[in-house]
Amino acid sequence: MEKGVFFTIGETRYHIHDSVFNAMMVAVFLLIVGFIVKKMIEKADYKKPPRGFLNIVEIYVTFIEDLVDSTMGKGRRGFVSYMGSLFLFLVFSNLLGLMGLTPPTSDYNVTLALAMMTFILIHFFNIKSNGIGEYIKGYFAPYAFLFPINLLGEIATPISLSFRIFGNILSGSIIMTLVHAALNSVSVILEIPLSAVLHIYFDVFSGLLQAFIFVMLTMVNIGNVFPQDNN
Repeated sequence: MEKGVFFTIGETRYHIHDSVFNAMMVAVFLLIVGFIVKKMIEKADYKKPPRGFLNIVEIYVTFIEDLVDSTMGKGRRGFVSYMGSLFLFLVFSNLLGLMGLTPPTSDYNVTLALAMMTFILIHFFNIKSNGIGEYIKGYFAPYAFLFPINLLGEIATPISLSFRIFGNILSGSIIMTLVHAALNSVSVILEIPLSAVLHIYFDVFSGLLQAFIFVMLTMVNIGNVFPQDNN
């Protein structure tokens, strides 16, 4: 049976795959949390150090700021909000496997969309920072006959980004499905501790690692288009 959400408008029946629907749910959840944090910040006394959840938020924001400063340069603080949001989305998406749900990042449609966002940002800021002339010239550097290779290199960026996280998360989901099926047929008592250990690796450790790698590669690829003397 095909997974997902089905709904009908008029006489037309529509289907949203469960991975895409879960991605939408993660986005909505993060928007709600962001709205709550905004209200908490507005009510907080700026003269006092943050406490509780706001302290965690401050630590996270500082962590992302330091990451952007060290990877892209201190003049790129404008990317903090995007990188921080991207990392949170990937972390929560990857951790959905712990709840028995399909991780959005196990669907190539989702990871390709995220990689294409990075791809667009790379070329947008390349043109904005260096001008259209230098942008086009870069495809023919250092020699004109290298244009096909340079073009393929640019096309390979979103493909490699999307396949890396997609392959790791999907393989983890498949392995966990096989493990549950195998252990359930042998012993329910063995299934709980062994599956818990494997979930920690495939869903928590691998999920966090892949989210961090994707964000780091995004920062590196975008940061490389800016002139070095401006970093």
